[in-house]
Amino acid sequence: MAAPPGPAGQTGAETARLLLEAGAIQVSREQPFVLAAGWASPVYVDCRLLIDRPEWRRAITRMAAESLDPASFDIIAGAETAGIPWASWLAEALDKPLRYVRKRPLGIGRNAQVEGGGVDGQRVLLVDDLTTDGSSKLAFARGLRAAGAEVNQAFCIFHHGAFPGGAERLARLGLTLHPLATWADVLALGSDAGMDAEDRAEMALFLQDPVAWSTAHGGRATLTVPPL
Repeated sequence: MAAPPGPAGQTGAETARLLLEAGAIQVSREQPFVLAAGWASPVYVDCRLLIDRPEWRRAITRMAAESLDPASFDIIAGAETAGIPWASWLAEALDKPLRYVRKRPLGIGRNAQVEGGGVDGQRVLLVDDLTTDGSSKLAFARGLRAAGAEVNQAFCIFHHGAFPGGAERLARLGLTLHPLATWADVLALGSDAGMDAEDRAEMALFLQDPVAWSTAHGGRATLTVPPL
């Protein structure tokens, strides 16, 4: 399976360069990473490292604001936990109300899953830092919809997009995903971006058949999309 196409124009390349500059793209050819969704991978993307420097935060927030249509949503909701800072900066940039949504209800008090105010009848943009196969978006979308929100758009900085079932899951959730970068953007960078040639080759090999690579390295192997 080839890497999915990245966002058009300079945005994908700039985001990929920022991820590399921040050390957010980590490659381990000998000991694979096991991602939250259960897939084994030789690469791990840690978008949380981008919160470190003001210039990185400003650049990502600017590109996010430019890539979205503010008229298409009323409220921005950050996904617990990594999506909350990005939702906050984006809400400030776009002058939008802010909420955050938990992975599951708190279990005390009002038992709320959505915090910061009501969302009933509002169009909500779900913001997270990363999307692997879309499985984590299920709980967030459910929580917002249970609170009465209309949720049909999600934003993330990086979309793995290589694993099976992700596009189908997002479609079944009724979510249009707006990523700033994908693996296609990373692999399109030249050697001047500072990527080790052997690391780049391993990434390309992995992306040819991520399921086979995951299976061979002790990770998830199923192609099925679980019920929503």
